[in-house]
Amino acid sequence: MSFPTPGSIIDIQSYKHNGTLHRTWEDTVILKGNSSVVIAGNDRILVTESDGRQWRTREPAICYFNAQQWFNVIGMIRQDGFYYYCNLGTPYIWDNEALKYIDYDLDIKVFPDMSYILLDEDEYNLHRQMMNYPHELDYIIKKNLQDLMSMINQRKGPFEPGFIEQWYERYLEFR
Repeated sequence: MSFPTPGSIIDIQSYKHNGTLHRTWEDTVILKGNSSVVIAGNDRILVTESDGRQWRTREPAICYFNAQQWFNVIGMIRQDGFYYYCNLGTPYIWDNEALKYIDYDLDIKVFPDMSYILLDEDEYNLHRQMMNYPHELDYIIKKNLQDLMSMINQRKGPFEPGFIEQWYERYLEFR
């Protein structure tokens, strides 16, 4: 499988467990892409929801996907610091059309002081019942949720000091 080279512009697509398209982000620039990790950047890009609604992101962001982790992280660069939006979902795949993953509803929002809140537990529980998530899947998601919280608390991976700044500088080289 070949991955897009740095500077390539791709789309990101998230799906639900039942295979329906959930959301698409356009015009995301690859900064690093291989079979282990994808790091990308974007700024004020068009997002299309499954119902056809469209909106634009408000700030530059660095996107982090790891092939071994059931979550991805969006680091948003705002005037008052870095905010992170973390989506629990499958590891990514690249199929030469888009970077894709299945979104499993649970999210964590991380604030500049590295405090965080868990979001959408009700939505996760509803979809878990509606779409009959297997017990193994529920276990994987909850284990990865714990791993993600540990990474946040330890300031590892995309939460490491300097990570967002480093990749944002790289992103600016491609603009």
